[in-house]
Amino acid sequence: MLVRLFRPLAYIPLCVLQAAGIVLGWIAWWTSGTYRQRLDANSARAARFAGLDYIRLRKSSIAEHGKGAMELLAAWLRHAKDVAAMVKRVDGWEHVEAALAQPRPVIYVSPHLGAIEVCGIYISMNTPRIMAALYRPPKLKWLEPLMLASRDRERGRAAPANAQGVRLLLKTLKEKQSVYILPDQAPGGGEGVWAPFFGQKAYTMTLLPRIARNSDAIVLFCFAERLSWGRGYAMHIRPMQGEFTGDALADATVLNRNLELTILQAPTQYLWSYNRYKRPAGAPAPESE
Repeated sequence: MLVRLFRPLAYIPLCVLQAAGIVLGWIAWWTSGTYRQRLDANSARAARFAGLDYIRLRKSSIAEHGKGAMELLAAWLRHAKDVAAMVKRVDGWEHVEAALAQPRPVIYVSPHLGAIEVCGIYISMNTPRIMAALYRPPKLKWLEPLMLASRDRERGRAAPANAQGVRLLLKTLKEKQSVYILPDQAPGGGEGVWAPFFGQKAYTMTLLPRIARNSDAIVLFCFAERLSWGRGYAMHIRPMQGEFTGDALADATVLNRNLELTILQAPTQYLWSYNRYKRPAGAPAPESE
């Protein structure tokens, strides 16, 4: 019912949706002290770490946060072929073709960077394999049916971030298919380790390195970058640098370093407002504390 209700809004021109998003981003920044402080602190930390212009990064990120929220209407509710058609340029697709030529599963790793839903749909629509996408249900429960409408279609399988979802990921990898994971959410206590991320320790998932090693999967990092003026998106795909060895801390460090390299391709489009450095319930304190 929600899908039918909101679908007409999804076909509002992308430039209009994103323009409204810029306004929304600034409203959120001015009206929510917690949101503002977190975005400011995380973007300042990244700017110091990478030698970026902090003022420019923060200002652009505020607008990009709002664009990301509004474009979800198009990504979730347009027909999959129409979402994929919004991608105007692809960089690194040869890595996907090389991976698919091997009899091994593929794990696509995409941080909260650019248009994460567009990225997953484009890959799913342009590869022949089933793709299971791990997701965490949104805090606003009424949004979950809209999210599932996007991820559980065509060759997609929606895998909730719980034991049932992990079993689906393992089954999909065993079948030599593909998995899509957003790795930069803080995992539950006992499901991660503290590893450096933009100069500060962040509680980092151990699931991704573990299943990648156990399944002998090829790991590719990817994201869909927003083009200016609502012109669509540019896909970026690259292979992982380094390898997972089975040591939890070393593997988490490799994962986060690859995330940093990916994010720094379009740093203004990263979700700096996310509480990446929180200590989840049940997690040990970082050694520095």
